[in-house]
Amino acid sequence: MERVELPNTKELEELKARRFTKRIALTTAVYAVLLAITALGGNKAMKEMLLGQQEASNQWAFYQAKAMRENLYKIQRLNMEANFLERSGSMKPEARSQFKATINRMAVEENRYALEKKDIEHEAKKAEHERDINKKRDPYFEFAEGLLQISIVMASIAILSSFLPIFYFSLVIAMLGAFLSFNGFTLLFCLPFF
Repeated sequence: MERVELPNTKELEELKARRFTKRIALTTAVYAVLLAITALGGNKAMKEMLLGQQEASNQWAFYQAKAMRENLYKIQRLNMEANFLERSGSMKPEARSQFKATINRMAVEENRYALEKKDIEHEAKKAEHERDINKKRDPYFEFAEGLLQISIVMASIAILSSFLPIFYFSLVIAMLGAFLSFNGFTLLFCLPFF
């Protein structure tokens, strides 16, 4: 009669433990990839937010310079108009026409600066809008990074302890972190506490 060798129960337990460890290790690697993607998204959002703020500040400074030039031409034009009204009766016709031409040039310059201001204001508001969008994205990435880091630690603890509920807990936390990361990229939902 042939001898049938029964599997050693210790070997079966070790094989089962190795499979459990491999699965959790693979899952932890997926967590790490999600964490890396989230960190890249968070860094990009922060960088874009800072660049948007800098661009908006630059545009508003440029706007302010144009406004000052506009006001300078307006004040000069008003002074010249007042001088013209005061002296127009005693002026020669050629001086009078030159005075009017100068007043008209100042009015044209004043209007040019007023129009340029509008374009600059539009660009500044556009930069502020980009800054604000990235400012909304940043907290989602920050919380997602934290949750994904916690999930990696919990999965490591699950490997060491071979305790399945800890692994499931890490899975739930990682899914929440992945959701927050996805929302950081898309802004599909606006969570009230962010």
